[in-house]
Amino acid sequence: MKFLRNLLASIFGTLIALGIIFMLFVFIASIVTESEKVGVRKYSVLEIRLDSNIKDFAPKSDDPFENLLGFSDNKIGLNEIINAIENAKTDPNIEGISINVLGIRGGIAQTQAIRNKLEEFKESGKFIKAYADFYDQKSYYLSSVADSIFINPFGRVDFKGLSSEVLYYKDIEDKTGVKMEVIRHGKYKSAVEPYLYNEMSDNNREQITAFLKSLWNEMLVDMSKSRNKSIDELNNIADNLSARNANLAVENNIVDGKLYKDEYDNKLKIALGFSTDELLHTITLEDYISTGKGRLKASASNNIAVIYAQGAILYGKGDENYIGQDLIINALRKASKSNNVKAIVLRVNSPGGSALTSELIWRELELTRKKLPIVVSMGNVAASGGYYIACNANRIFAEPTTITGSIGVFGTIPNISKLAGKIGVNAEQVSTNKGANYSVFEPMTDEFRAVTTEGVEQVYNTFLERVAKGRGMLVENVDSIAQGRVWSGVEALKNGLVDELGSLGDAVSYAAELADITDYKVRNYPSYKKDLEDRFNSFSLVKSKEKIFKEELGEANYKIYKTISEISKLEGIQARLPFIMDIK
Repeated sequence: MKFLRNLLASIFGTLIALGIIFMLFVFIASIVTESEKVGVRKYSVLEIRLDSNIKDFAPKSDDPFENLLGFSDNKIGLNEIINAIENAKTDPNIEGISINVLGIRGGIAQTQAIRNKLEEFKESGKFIKAYADFYDQKSYYLSSVADSIFINPFGRVDFKGLSSEVLYYKDIEDKTGVKMEVIRHGKYKSAVEPYLYNEMSDNNREQITAFLKSLWNEMLVDMSKSRNKSIDELNNIADNLSARNANLAVENNIVDGKLYKDEYDNKLKIALGFSTDELLHTITLEDYISTGKGRLKASASNNIAVIYAQGAILYGKGDENYIGQDLIINALRKASKSNNVKAIVLRVNSPGGSALTSELIWRELELTRKKLPIVVSMGNVAASGGYYIACNANRIFAEPTTITGSIGVFGTIPNISKLAGKIGVNAEQVSTNKGANYSVFEPMTDEFRAVTTEGVEQVYNTFLERVAKGRGMLVENVDSIAQGRVWSGVEALKNGLVDELGSLGDAVSYAAELADITDYKVRNYPSYKKDLEDRFNSFSLVKSKEKIFKEELGEANYKIYKTISEISKLEGIQARLPFIMDIK
């Protein structure tokens, strides 16, 4: 009995100690959070760096330990960036903007959306200036919106046009004996092409060339306007690399001058009306957002729900990084049940993925549309499964630089029968029935291939029907622009896959029109709250997995790792883009 009392006392004491430690952590976290609060001083310059991962929607975690212990990844929401620039237009404490980007961790469509918002900011009469030690192409595209652009005297501008690289694995498959069995529909469905050939097919080269040219032309139009140079002049500079050093960049009016950072800071002071020996007040975009400027104030009772579907589409719950049916369906149901929500905007930023998950979300969208109007806004990419969940909206908006379409499906199954033969492994199967079975240790049988092909064809035909119904087109007309082909937003507008070119804000405004309301506020979905199990799982590493792998592998090798990791998660028939679509 005494032993039992001592045991219970020990357990009770341990629990009390853990409770005290927990409260101490909360107290420390609250102190740190309080000490990090910033304000906006008068005569401040808003500094835009964009060295965080840009997500369409990146709400701060409600877990007080994540930021304190470094569990959360470095991220920022596009919606917050846009709202912050909008607020800066009328903020009496913000005199201008300084762009200091060395690399943008976001897509071209996100970059264009930020650039367009900066164009609007200039209407306020406040200045925008830009500086960098060197410019890559995306950072120059954004910075070209500035009134004046400066570069380090030893810097360069990587201005050469867009390119994309695709890796092919057929040779290594033959050498190792490890291969991917492929069944697909769509002559442009290039996601599986690297497993079939050693070089790019003519069809794939045709589609990549077409959308790269379309994206580049959009960028040229914007830069031509800002820099007062013709598109032919800009293309000539790109062809001849005539901005490859600071002298050439100034000579060809790509930048306005060569300065060291301290000299650039003096220019900012002069723009503020200060003398060069006075203190320059700058506030970073992240700090500005932390003061509450990442939200637009509104007191309206009517809501437009913006539901963010971002990441690859996988079967399951879903989270901030991938689209699962549970999270999106629950968000749709929650929004449609709210008396205050009058319309829904589905923001899609996805290369696609599981066909089954896409179909489940499509079905819920069909049911929701009977209650509320639904408008789609496309981000960097809304292709394949990403287009599947977009096609039945009342109206579809795309950015000009959105990558969309890719209406096609495929199935991939690993096979190591050749490797097994080389190393002396023989697999024998025993079955109760005659149905077509599959083993990674044996060559795929004709019967199994036929059954799998039937499944792929069924999904493809269903995909065509969904698009035809949603877009008011004939199935054969959809098929003619489908076949897995990828289109830019501009091209998609021409062939009827989208209704209008515009931003998320344009989509929200149109949704309000459909709902016949003029006074409203935006409410963001879904909620990424973690359950208790997820919270404890996060304590297994002090740093996020992404941070650790990037540090150990490097940025380039991490991309390869991420590609292999995505391949390992694929189950069932897929409707998605190529695994690697790195435009630079």
